Formats: sequence, C-alpha cells, structure tokens
Amino acid sequence: MQDLKHLLKRKRPYRSPFAGLGNRNTLKVNKKLVETEPGRRKLRVLLPLIAVVLGAYPTANLLVSARNAQSSIGASPAPAEPKAKALRTQDNGQGFQMAADLLPAAHFDGGHLSARLADGGTLIYSIDQELQERVEKVLRDSRVPYGVFVAIEPKTGRVLAMIAHSDVNPAWERNSFYNLYPMASLFKIVTAAAALEQKKVGPDTVFAFRGKNTSENPRYWYVKPGRHNQEMPLDVALGKSVNPVFGRLASDVVGRDGIVSFAERFGFNQVLMPGTSLKASCAVTPQNDSELKLMGAGLCHEVKISPLHAATMMAAIANEGVMMSPELAQEIRNGKGETIFTRQSRPLRTLVSPATAGQLSRMLATSVNSGTSRKAFHDRRGRARLASLDIAAKTGTINGKDPAGHYSWFAAYAPAKDPQIALAALVINGDKWRIKASYVGEQALEAFFK
Repeated sequence: MQDLKHLLKRKRPYRSPFAGLGNRNTLKVNKKLVETEPGRRKLRVLLPLIAVVLGAYPTANLLVSARNAQSSIGASPAPAEPKAKALRTQDNGQGFQMAADLLPAAHFDGGHLSARLADGGTLIYSIDQELQERVEKVLRDSRVPYGVFVAIEPKTGRVLAMIAHSDVNPAWERNSFYNLYPMASLFKIVTAAAALEQKKVGPDTVFAFRGKNTSENPRYWYVKPGRHNQEMPLDVALGKSVNPVFGRLASDVVGRDGIVSFAERFGFNQVLMPGTSLKASCAVTPQNDSELKLMGAGLCHEVKISPLHAATMMAAIANEGVMMSPELAQEIRNGKGETIFTRQSRPLRTLVSPATAGQLSRMLATSVNSGTSRKAFHDRRGRARLASLDIAAKTGTINGKDPAGHYSWFAAYAPAKDPQIALAALVINGDKWRIKASYVGEQALEAFFK
C-alpha cells in the first residue's frame, strides 16, 4: 500500500472558504447548491469502480511481491559480485569487512597474502609478510592470554598487518581488532593535542605538580604556593606518562568542553567505518573536576578504544594530522584473472593541524629515548636496539575486566620525520606477565625495517 498511500497523501492546492468575498460576481455565499442528475449518474458508476480497485490492490501487490521473490529464489546466486562491486565503488566499510572476514582463510603465496572468492576470483591483501609472520610468532611463542596488533601505512591507509592471538580463548581473536578496551595513557595524546591546538602550551612548557608519576588520586595533584613542587616540561611528562601533569593540563588548560570536543574530533562516540564490525570508541563526559583530571591522565576506565582505531589514530598524527581510511584489500581479480579492484587512498578526517602533529611527534619521541618504553628499545648496556630509527611512541597500562587482566598498550610510528608505519599493540596479561606490548612493538619495527 506504500504507493497508494503516497498518492492519497499528495497535497491539493488549498482554497480558502473565504476566497472571493471581495468579488460578489464570483461567489454567492447564501446560494443553495443543487446537484444535477448527470452528476448523480456519474457517481453511481465511479464509486463502485473505485471500491473494487481499492479492495483488489493489496492482493495484487502481494502477488507481484511473491512473483518477484520466486524469481529471486530461482535465480542463481552471485555472492562475490555485490561485494566486489562495493569495493569498486569505494564502499570502504563493506570492502574492508569482506577482506576481514576472509582473512582467517588467507595464505601467503609468492610473498602475497591472498584468499579465494566464492566465484573463483582472488582477493589479494595489502599485508606485509615479514611483519605479519614476526608478530604472529612473538604472540604465539610468548603464549599471551590475549594479544592483538594492527599496523598501517600512514600516508595511504594501507593495512600492513592484522594479528590476534589468545592462548586462553581462540574465539576471542576474530573480533579483537574491533572490540573496545580501556585506552589507559594513550588518551594523554588526545589531552596533549587539545592543549597544543589551543596554542596555550608548547612541548617546552613547564608544569608544576605534586604526587608520584603514577599517582591515581587527583587530591594529591594540586600545587600549593610556597611548598616544594615538582616541575617537568610537557614533552618529558608525556614520555614518562606523568599522571598529575596531564590531569592538571586537562583541568587547568583544556577544560571539560575542550577535552570532550577533541575526543570527538579523534573519532570517539561516532561510527568511523560504517558497514564494518568496528565498534564506536567511547569517551564519557566528565561530571566534575576530579573526573576531568582522571580522564585527561588516561585513568578513566570508561574511555575505550579499539586496536584498529588506535592504529588509525597514530597513523593520522604521523600523516600531519590527516586520518586515512584503513584499506585491507590491495587488489581483487575475478575468475578470469582480470583485475576488478585496486586499492585507493581515501582521507577520513583531519585530527590536528600539521604544526600540532609536528609538536606531538617531538613529544612522543621521548617515550623511547628516556620514557616508559626505553627498556624495550635498549639493551642492558643502554645501547639502542634500533639506533638508526627515530620512533614516536606512547605506552599505556591499566586493569580491565573484559577480558579480565592487566592491559598493556603500545602505539607508535616510525621514522618520526618520514613515517612509513604506524602501529598499535595490546597485550592482556594475567597475574603472571608474559610480555609487554612495547616488546611486540619493538619486534614489529625490527621486522619491518630490517
């Protein structure tokens, strides 16, 4: 009945009952209306016909629908073509999901990871073999309870690696890239970006604070005049992941509206890739100053992100603030071997200005040189394992419940001045720690740049 309803609802020109009062020759209000005999005869014929048509319309409509359905059932299915067409028209969500669904059955052949399509065609992935196999081996040999890794080429969005491993629950692996986990201190990047973009601070701005670097109680972070307070530049504080500094930065500089606005600019609380299994990363609105401080420091358990989003975020900072759409399929060939799709780069959004991205890069370099990931990138004698490589990175550590364990994050890109790879690694350990995510990151960069 949808078509009929549309016709019945069509608006007719409105004529006021008082139209023409100013012209006595066109309307006599008190004149009695008399229906003629020919008019009555026409109505006697038309009204029954209209009733028959209205009564027959639902039945006819159902018959047409059934006929169409029968034709669809009888037709031979073509499962691969609609999906391939989605890729050709750059429907990135469906294309990415198609490639992701086939990933478990893909295999390397001649240096290329590929999967067979239902119509006999082939999907060729953008995956880097050396990187993929090295990280797979690290997670498997370390027997991590839960581990997930994503790497992206910053300038194009090309996915270089997607690996998940669980020694506890292999079924967890399938959706691990898209599910949400507490972001921990990775959120300090958002706090820093908001402050830098407002041009209120710079990497060299010195902040006074109280409390230990790892303090989780905002009551001890207030600076008291005349008392002995600690001081630290923002770039060093980011590398050492100093909670009081970034709690105060969020409260005293960025503000609640600023932190919420920048979380949304980074892609939180919205769908980034429609048509995929990627869940929308979430960031709550702080209700008071203490909650704002905790959020700015990365201590809010309700700020959650997926590994795929985290890697895409780091790739955006590496790409002068421009986030590219992740692309997992490099090429698709039909059953005749003809190329019907080739990967194309597509920007999603701009997170920060190129100037802010450059400042963030400088600040993030301190994590490997003198901060929380220094140990993973230096041997016992203090010698850099990847001495020729400038790395921008950030770590994060927090306890979580789904799955339960100790969450270790590492997000990075390199080389810092001309980024070729951006990555995010998450390892969830039990009471006995297997490895940290920073170790996975170091192994990945060694494999990629060797």
